Amino acid sequence: MPVHKKEAFGKKKQHLAMFARALSHPARISILKILARQQTCNCNDLVQRLPLSQSTVSQHLKELKNCGLINGTAHKTSSIYSLNKSILKEFESEFKKMIKSLKSKK
Repeated sequence: MPVHKKEAFGKKKQHLAMFARALSHPARISILKILARQQTCNCNDLVQRLPLSQSTVSQHLKELKNCGLINGTAHKTSSIYSLNKSILKEFESEFKKMIKSLKSKK
């Protein structure tokens, strides 16, 4: 059975890379900052605050949700989004460990 090359790097490194990829777009960083200030909001709230179309905001929300950085719960005809604080703490911890290990390699 063939093995994908990324699988050779382990789950923690794959997870950290997934988070980093999700944060690699300024719109996603803006969405996270808005959610941090507001606690929750829907896609239309975000569209009003960002210079992006509804479909583009929806795609960014999908990326953030897929890696677990945000939660989305159905409410009537839309979804309400919020930060997934436990995953953010996990990401912060893993990222700090990685930075520390890079610094100690001197």
